[in-house]
Amino acid sequence: MSTSVPDLSQQQPFSSPRDNSVNQNGACPNRNWQKSCRLRQNVGNGERIASTSAGAILLLQGVKRRDLLGAIIAAFGAGLVYRGATGHCSMYQSLGIDTASKTNSTTPPAKTAGTHIVQSFLINKSPEELYSYWRSFENLPRFMTHLESVQILSEERSHWTAKAPSIIGGQIEWDAEITADEPNSSIAWRSLPGGGVEHHGSIRFTRAPGDRGTKVQVMLDYQPPAGQIGRWVAKLFGEEPDQQIREDLRNFKRIMETGEIPTIEGQSRGKCLGKLRRTIESAVTS
Repeated sequence: MSTSVPDLSQQQPFSSPRDNSVNQNGACPNRNWQKSCRLRQNVGNGERIASTSAGAILLLQGVKRRDLLGAIIAAFGAGLVYRGATGHCSMYQSLGIDTASKTNSTTPPAKTAGTHIVQSFLINKSPEELYSYWRSFENLPRFMTHLESVQILSEERSHWTAKAPSIIGGQIEWDAEITADEPNSSIAWRSLPGGGVEHHGSIRFTRAPGDRGTKVQVMLDYQPPAGQIGRWVAKLFGEEPDQQIREDLRNFKRIMETGEIPTIEGQSRGKCLGKLRRTIESAVTS
């Protein structure tokens, strides 16, 4: 007596609804599940709170204006509210970014959500003078316009307070520690857990050939407050980290070479984008 055995190779494998949602590449294999896949959460909770708060403020202020610029502000605010409420960002989806998870299927979070900065300036002073001035961290707010204060806690640790765009709090604080210190040559540091900014970086002082002063190079890896949305908002207000570092080094050069930093108060900032930035900034601080 023979028993027929069904050919399992010809049968479609069973798949549960959970299996049909997203495959290993982050795509939707089943058309019936594409809508739910598109709206799956890919924005972290911190970013959702920041998006909702900032969006609500912009939406209300935009509606109050009752003009074209107000409509633009309101539309931008509505988009942020939707992003915060759903936890879904279409741009994140297209770029393969997922800040709602600790790991990302395509790229490590530190590279997708963070910023790597390298800036350098040639300063007509010796490495010894430049190192000594920078190593006294209380001096840094004198030429770093975004810094409010630096408080020395110990030989290796310090507490930092900095300005931030109004819609992500207006101020951020963190503790940092020195991880490497080579006198007259380089300093490396990192922020400590629990602060408002996650970053690590270094500054190097290299004597330039031909008695032309010192090359000062800063390298920084930085995670924006409130995630990628914080970086976009900071960029809108002209406060993106690479812009800050470049301007800080320029001010450092000026204060070391001339003893003062020229101001630009009263100068024009541009008619179109400058007006939009000032309008939005006024809206969120009113």
